[in-house]
Amino acid sequence: MTSDSLDTDTNTARIGPFFVTQGIHNLRDYGGYAVPGGGRVRTGVLLRSGQHMEASDADLDLLHALDIRTVIDLRGVSERAGFPCRRHPKFAAQVLAYDGETSNSPPHEGGGGRVVMTPQKARERMLAVYTRMPVNPAMIDMFSRYFKALDENDGGSLVHCFAGKDRTGIAASLLLHVLGVHHDDIVEEFLLTNAAPTRAILERQSLPRMEAHYGTIEPEALHNLMGVLPEYIDTYIAKVTEDHGSLDTYLATQLGVDEARKQRLRARLVA
Repeated sequence: MTSDSLDTDTNTARIGPFFVTQGIHNLRDYGGYAVPGGGRVRTGVLLRSGQHMEASDADLDLLHALDIRTVIDLRGVSERAGFPCRRHPKFAAQVLAYDGETSNSPPHEGGGGRVVMTPQKARERMLAVYTRMPVNPAMIDMFSRYFKALDENDGGSLVHCFAGKDRTGIAASLLLHVLGVHHDDIVEEFLLTNAAPTRAILERQSLPRMEAHYGTIEPEALHNLMGVLPEYIDTYIAKVTEDHGSLDTYLATQLGVDEARKQRLRARLVA
């Protein structure tokens, strides 16, 4: 999934799983992974990205061509107000969003006063994000609605937050787990964010506010804030396991993904 390509059905250029965009960071297809029994997660129906405030007209045409029927916006109300998504004139997808805040001071917002943001501080801040996420009522609600929508709605879906890497990364990882993808492949997909060819878009959208709080941020610290590390997803899973015994128990008891829903999702999303 690393070669450049052109989807002749939608005339969309891609670099591996990433769609070529002008104002959307990290837009990619998270399907294609193998599952037990010889099947693969369907491609062309599971998309993920950052927010769309700076989407160009060409980006909007691309999203329209992808025929997305459901959008799961994991951002909170203040993020949506500050960074409203542009929409295609013929946009008709159902949008799911939370009536409140979904993250306590996300990295792109800066916050916490003017401090020197070292690589270690950046790493610790992100680990705190992933430790809180499994117990955050807003994220439990949105992840539950995400799975319900994928179970009940036809057509393609797009899940996104601001940068499309933390909240979105966990949503995609949880779904791939439900579909039977091997953990190593799930981590590989999670880490693909670091290869996104649109890093400049994210920096343009968030770095000025971050530097207003932290001053100049050295490259390793910036990577820890704007990219992802394996220990981020490991931290999320460890917290879930500590509290619930297993990821599958958490999915069933907290997110509504019982065995029946799991089988329906596999029937819909595995080919």
